[in-house]
Amino acid sequence: MGAAEILVIILSIFLALFLLLGIVLLVLLIRITQQIKDVTESAQRTVHSFEGLVKGVSKVTSPAIIGKIFLDQLKKMRENKKKGE
Repeated sequence: MGAAEILVIILSIFLALFLLLGIVLLVLLIRITQQIKDVTESAQRTVHSFEGLVKGVSKVTSPAIIGKIFLDQLKKMRENKKKGE
């Protein structure tokens, strides 16, 4: 067995190891990308639900704020009338 044959055997073993390692890493990468996809979809659903919540709250709070301002103005007017009497 010559040096060339030993070198070919060593190189073929390293090639096989790198191929196996590459396959394992590729499978792990595919799993990670699927998990990332699931997380981003979940985050998008959460954001959409919060958007709906904020829209609903804004519909309720806008009239409430206007009503509060109106009532505050009425109270000020009543206080001014009482002070003026």
